[in-house]
Amino acid sequence: MLLRKTEPTAPPKPPKSKSREWVDSLLFAVIAATLIRWATFEAYVIPSPSMEHSLLVGDYLFVSKLHYGPITPQTPLQVPLTHQTVPIFNFKSYSDLIQLPTYRFPGFSSIKRNDVVVFHVPHEQQYPADLRTNYIKRCIAIAGDTLEIRQGQIFLNGQPGAIAGQPQTSYFMQVTEANDEVRQALHDHGVVNYDEPDGMPVAGTDPATGAVGYTFSCPADVAAYFRQQPYVKKLEVTEPEGLTLFPDAADFHVSGAMSATPRRWQLDNYGPLPVPKKGQTIQLTPANAAIYYKIVSQYEHNQNITWKDGMIAQNGQPLTSYTIKQNYYWMMGDNRHNSEDSRFWGFVPEDHVVGKAVLIWLSLDPFGDAAHKVRWNRLFHTID
Repeated sequence: MLLRKTEPTAPPKPPKSKSREWVDSLLFAVIAATLIRWATFEAYVIPSPSMEHSLLVGDYLFVSKLHYGPITPQTPLQVPLTHQTVPIFNFKSYSDLIQLPTYRFPGFSSIKRNDVVVFHVPHEQQYPADLRTNYIKRCIAIAGDTLEIRQGQIFLNGQPGAIAGQPQTSYFMQVTEANDEVRQALHDHGVVNYDEPDGMPVAGTDPATGAVGYTFSCPADVAAYFRQQPYVKKLEVTEPEGLTLFPDAADFHVSGAMSATPRRWQLDNYGPLPVPKKGQTIQLTPANAAIYYKIVSQYEHNQNITWKDGMIAQNGQPLTSYTIKQNYYWMMGDNRHNSEDSRFWGFVPEDHVVGKAVLIWLSLDPFGDAAHKVRWNRLFHTID
């Protein structure tokens, strides 16, 4: 009879303590929540009226990262710098940070015209893209489109664009008398002044004529209603004037680079302007260099780029042609006269896009009392 030598069995591991089980469970929950937030959905709240009336201040949203595909982080939570570890909130410039190349995983949709999109604002150049402020706007034009605005009407590739949502325009409404009836009518039609403690519009005067009335923003159907009211003497569009927009301001809030060929476009009369597309080769001249300066100098990580005598220069020499490395998009707020958007700072690079806004899961009226704080009609409302 043969005998087989056996090794002594290891003693069983002691069971985890309750505190260790709690810590492990908490760690797993944090990691799972972080992965879900990075790869699937993230919650946001609307803090400003730039998208009214499509989105209201106090709307809580779910933003899908599955539509366009989640993008890998550009900056780690801790950043090695020589022999130190620097928390991300202590950095002073790009040179303090190690920035990783980004990669977008496949999504089940591309960015389309009229999508409501969350993205990293392009002009906060003191931060890496994924540490910048998140904006939410409507995608008006996609890569390869030519955009134009005529008297407030969007044209894409020479044809009137079909714009979703409820775009707003600013008006001055001259009235026979500023009274509670007018204020109540404005309130009933969703007209809000977020600068006032109660949110109600306040009567003022037209600086040009001295006429009494109200300045406010509203959709076209609300404006049509007020034009028919007997107490309204006049309702006129009020567009901000004297703005220096992109591409006259070639580098909004970053440097003083200005176009060598001023266009003097304004909010309601803008373009035509081509939206750059990946693989497109551009012949650069003083007439168009300002359109592409931020793309070449900032978004596509080229080295030794400067602005010199109205032209883009690399290593001190004028750059006469350039091939676009990624797609770009044109984003605008639905509150057309009260939105700092692509008309100010230009194109949004594809690698700045966070996701698509898909659902309002909660909406709180900042001026509502306890009984009217929740906007019940907006709960679980899909976003157009």
